[in-house]
Parts: sequence; structure tokens; C-alpha cells
Amino acid sequence: MNWRKHYKPVITFTGFVLFVLLSYLTGFQPGIRSGKSFISFTREMMGLLPPAFILIGLFEVWVKREIIEKHMGEESGIKGYLWAILLAGTVVGGLYVALPLCYILQKKGASLGVIFTYLNAAAICKIPMTLFELSFLGLRFTFVRYLVSLPLLTFVAFLFGKYLGESEYKIMDGS
Repeated sequence: MNWRKHYKPVITFTGFVLFVLLSYLTGFQPGIRSGKSFISFTREMMGLLPPAFILIGLFEVWVKREIIEKHMGEESGIKGYLWAILLAGTVVGGLYVALPLCYILQKKGASLGVIFTYLNAAAICKIPMTLFELSFLGLRFTFVRYLVSLPLLTFVAFLFGKYLGESEYKIMDGS
């Protein structure tokens, strides 16, 4: 076993903690800001990820494979892509939540094109982001952005799904 590869994350984290501690002792402002940002980010993720993963687990247990196959599977047509966009608009947490949900969708029979649509839409169609955009950039900008980006991302996802579906591509298990 290669010990460096196994302990690399621990060594990296320990080095970061030592850097932040030294920064506090010497008054090195970039290091102090890095430490504060890390603590702030960690608090934010600890408030977001556990409830999100609980909901993902409940989704996996409660939603039957037949429902996903019917509404988001190979035979769902345009309806599957619309469901993917709607689901993506309501999910918070960015890729931390979107990627595990994509894996569950694939396990339950969603088509690759629909999964790619969900993943793309999760990046651009979140309701909080849309409200923020509306308040700063206006209705016209938001409308045009959705009018251009949604068909484009759906078309690209469809093409990727067809291409990878022909080669029987599967999302890796990760274990």
C-alpha cells in the first residue's frame, strides 16, 4: 500500500491547519482570511448537506423505479426533460446534491439525456438564483437567458444521452 496516497488528504489538511495557526500567530492577513473563509464554508456546508442527503436518501427509498422509468426513462420523451428541469429548479446545494441525485436517477431507470438535462439545469435554473437575477438584471434578461439556455442545454443533453446510450455508458458506483 502506498502510504503517501492514503494519507495525502490528512497531510494536506494538517498543513493547512498549521498554516492558519501560524498566520494567526504572526498576523499574516491572507492566512487569517483563509482560515475564516474555511470555517464559514464548513458551517454553511454542515447546515446544508446533512438535510440534503437525508432527502436524497428518502427519495431513493420512497420513489419507486417504475415512476422514474415512466416519467424520466427512455420512453418518457419531452416530458422527461421537463421533469428534469423542474426537479433541478427546486434542488439546493449545487453539485454536492445534484451528482448523488443523478446517480440515483440512473439506478432507477432515468435516461442519460434526462440525467444530463437535470445536471445542466441544476447549474442554471435554481429558483433562488432566478429570483436574485430578476431583482438585479430584470425580467427581460432572465426571460432571454432561459429562452436561450434551456433549449440549448436540453439539446446538448439529448445528444450526449444518445451518444453515450449507444455505448451503454453507466455512471460509476464510486465504491
